[in-house]
Amino acid sequence: MFRVTREIHFCYGHRLLKYEGKCRHLHGHNGCAVISIEGEALDERGMVLDFSDIKRTVSNWIDENLDHRMLLHREDPVVPLLQEMGEPLYLLDDNPTAENIAQLIYQQNRSSWVPIVEVKLWETPHCFATYCP
Repeated sequence: MFRVTREIHFCYGHRLLKYEGKCRHLHGHNGCAVISIEGEALDERGMVLDFSDIKRTVSNWIDENLDHRMLLHREDPVVPLLQEMGEPLYLLDDNPTAENIAQLIYQQNRSSWVPIVEVKLWETPHCFATYCP
């Protein structure tokens, strides 16, 4: 089995509902999504997938949907106010935890030609969550 990995850095804000710690307040992160692709065989170029293909698909999706946005639960009471102010949002059906954001990146970008097997989301230099079905 072969595996290639690409890091994608982006900035986002969020807050957690039903949480008693500091993360219940609006705050931001310099996140890093680590995307791993696997394949049993290499293509005619000797690659599982070109790193630029990962950038073109996954990095572009992150740039267009998550980068410099507030990632919030769609029922968060601050959503209407932020929408009224014109703030860029990405609304989730679940609490925007690192675990759920990693799963979101996986689900939105997994395809037959981008065989993602794992998404690791570094929320801080010391903390990350991994999603691999």
